[in-house]
Formats: sequence, structure tokens, C-alpha cells
Amino acid sequence: MRIEALVRDNHECQQCLREGKEHMDSKKVEGERKSVELNVHHKYEIEDYPQSALVLDNLETLCLNSHNKMHS
Repeated sequence: MRIEALVRDNHECQQCLREGKEHMDSKKVEGERKSVELNVHHKYEIEDYPQSALVLDNLETLCLNSHNKMHS
């Protein structure tokens, strides 16, 4: 489901897009480790809505900064 959400969202942070910014996934540089830029976020938390854990419409791609803001 994670890959499907990333592909659907074009590997872009959806919150940054809503704010008129652009934050895409990092590029792989030969010989270097690729940095983690994006998470796939559950809009409705799994603890409260376990039935929505694997529902694509409940997932959205967020950069680490946006994801951390959502979870304080």
C-alpha cells in the first residue's frame, strides 16, 4: 500500500503541495545512501480506525517535516 500511495501521489508531499510548495523524494546518488524524505501517513489513525489501515484513500504522502507537524 505504501508504494501505491507514493506512486499515486507522484512521490510528492501532499501537504507541501496544498501550501503551494514543492517537496519531492530525494534522488539516489551513486555510492551514497539515499536519504529518507517521505512518509506515508494514515489520515485516520490505526489505533482508532484499524479497519482503515490498508485503505489507499486513508493514506497520503508527506515529507518528514509535515508528518512530524501532524503528530507534534
